[in-house]
Amino acid sequence: MQVLTKQPTTKGPAEVFTGDVWFDVVARGEEPSRVRVNTVRFAPCARTAWHSHAVGQTLYVTEGVGYVQARGGEVVVMRPGDVIYTPPGEEHWHGAAPDHFMTHIAIWEAPADGPEVTWGTHVTDAEYYRR
Repeated sequence: MQVLTKQPTTKGPAEVFTGDVWFDVVARGEEPSRVRVNTVRFAPCARTAWHSHAVGQTLYVTEGVGYVQARGGEVVVMRPGDVIYTPPGEEHWHGAAPDHFMTHIAIWEAPADGPEVTWGTHVTDAEYYRR
């Protein structure tokens, strides 16, 4: 067994997030494990840019109210206890509702080769408020 040193909370960079987003790394597996787990906290209206994960991603909402949308799909409301899975390569975004904070645990794997996440453009206000 190994007790890992907790890394400091990190502010999400403006290049890939709109608004105030903070995350804590929970797990970053070393070979042969490639699991990644972060706790991510979104202020109201904060959200990711469009992005996709090479090996897919699972979100587990722990508090608040949020939104998630796959490219071309409807905006879906997320609440505590909801589990959202996006398959490999599916472009999507997620974030907090306009009047609520939202926290989720993000779980994904790194591929054997290549980037874990491919980032796209920021989600516009028109896309965010579309419901």
